[in-house]
Amino acid sequence: MQNLLHNLLHASAAAHPNRPAVIDGDRTFTYSELEAQTNRLGHLLIATGVRPGDRVGLYLEKSLEAVVAIYGILKAGAVYVPLDSRAPATRLAYIAADCGIRHLITTSKEAKGWPELLEEGAPLQSLIVMDSPPAVGPSGVLLVDASALGDLPDIPPAVPRIDNDLAYILYTSGSTGAPKGVMLSHRNGLAFVRWAIEELALTHEDRLSSHAPLHFDLSIFDIFGASGSAAPVALVPRTTSVFPVEVARFIDKHQITVWYSVPSILSLLIQHGNLEVGALPSLRTVVFAGEVFPSKYLCQLMERLPHPTFHNWYGPTETNVCTAYQVKKAPDPGGGDIPIGAAIGNVQTFVLSANGSPAAPGEEGELYVRGATVMHGYWGDPEKTAARLVANPSGNGETDLAYATGDLVIELESGDYRFLGRKDHQIKSRGYRIELGEIETALYSHAEVLECAVIAVPDEVVSNRIWAYVVVSGSQTKNDLTKWCSERIPKYMIPERFEFVDQLPKTSTGKIDRQSLTAPR
Repeated sequence: MQNLLHNLLHASAAAHPNRPAVIDGDRTFTYSELEAQTNRLGHLLIATGVRPGDRVGLYLEKSLEAVVAIYGILKAGAVYVPLDSRAPATRLAYIAADCGIRHLITTSKEAKGWPELLEEGAPLQSLIVMDSPPAVGPSGVLLVDASALGDLPDIPPAVPRIDNDLAYILYTSGSTGAPKGVMLSHRNGLAFVRWAIEELALTHEDRLSSHAPLHFDLSIFDIFGASGSAAPVALVPRTTSVFPVEVARFIDKHQITVWYSVPSILSLLIQHGNLEVGALPSLRTVVFAGEVFPSKYLCQLMERLPHPTFHNWYGPTETNVCTAYQVKKAPDPGGGDIPIGAAIGNVQTFVLSANGSPAAPGEEGELYVRGATVMHGYWGDPEKTAARLVANPSGNGETDLAYATGDLVIELESGDYRFLGRKDHQIKSRGYRIELGEIETALYSHAEVLECAVIAVPDEVVSNRIWAYVVVSGSQTKNDLTKWCSERIPKYMIPERFEFVDQLPKTSTGKIDRQSLTAPR
């Protein structure tokens, strides 16, 4: 069988046809039902004009329909591009135009956003609606009813693809003010998923959860890790995911055995989830990734949940996951951050000092990654790709490219890495990777903003909180600028605090003195 992500589903449907595959509230698909429905959607997409390599947008909430759409797109030989349905239309239209999305899978719930996308210049030709579409759609766009697929073939479409073909593109925050599309192949995704299944010893007896939104790279493990082990995945509703008590109830109700999320969710769970010692007995594994987990909260969580194993996974979207660390005992609550671990299978990592030479253990340097999980590059941006995918600098003769992460680390005596911070202004907040420059670009687009500086303020719950210092020419308020930003950038990037100042401090070279802005006030 070909090494393609959707063949994980095909194999599990053959081996465990009657086992639950996806649980969405009170709706469940078995593996045979999911296989058949995704095959039918694949045939529909091909009939609609989707061709191998086409980028197909996902513009819908995480749901049973969304999982069907992901596999249907892959089975049609196309590339899925998940869109945050709550992001501003201008951002979504930029993504659609940037990677040439001509076909969009959506639902009638998102119908109000369709005209906005077209007004912003998205090159849409068809809207494939997973429930009954309205009688009339946007002018010049084909409306396709995908609510009833029963008449279509339930066998896999015969589309020639290889493992090096693109499977999905995830857009992340960009330093120039525009999001950038990370191109990942079937091989990239499979290398990570297969390692994860083996690392966690997943079987069809496990029960996984999906907390991350589909445009967030943590969702790759949720969706494909489940299929690769024939385990069910329970989709965490958006309304549940923000309330710690509800998260705890969800884990208990669905008897989740493997939980995967950003640490901030787990920090809130320990603070406000009313967990007693021995709570959530179904859990055997807790995995966290995406940001630093404060030691004091991890320590408390491990004390309350003594039965599961705990794993810290690290890796930017460009590498899926590239290092891992199992936390075998509770850390010192007042100690430093736990390590991010060592390279996972089929991946090599190394550290270069500021002068480009290999860093000695204990010496600070930038982390580089090479191997099967590393991206193809950034969609439509060869210059940025060339800057981050570089000739292998390890000096061992290999000719493949290595990804320069921009993350500063040191190698410990154990061989594990400790994360120190970023070389640039990129941060993590609530698990999202954010370029502060993109927020500044949104603020500078306001006519009355003369000058601004956006900074990250370390926070033990969400990793970083975002503050903005602004110089304005008029009488703008926090509410005014919050509304302005909400129309241009995702909610998780909007500064929660604005400080209006007469001028920003400068260094002797005339640059904004960010260090003085981050000093205690």
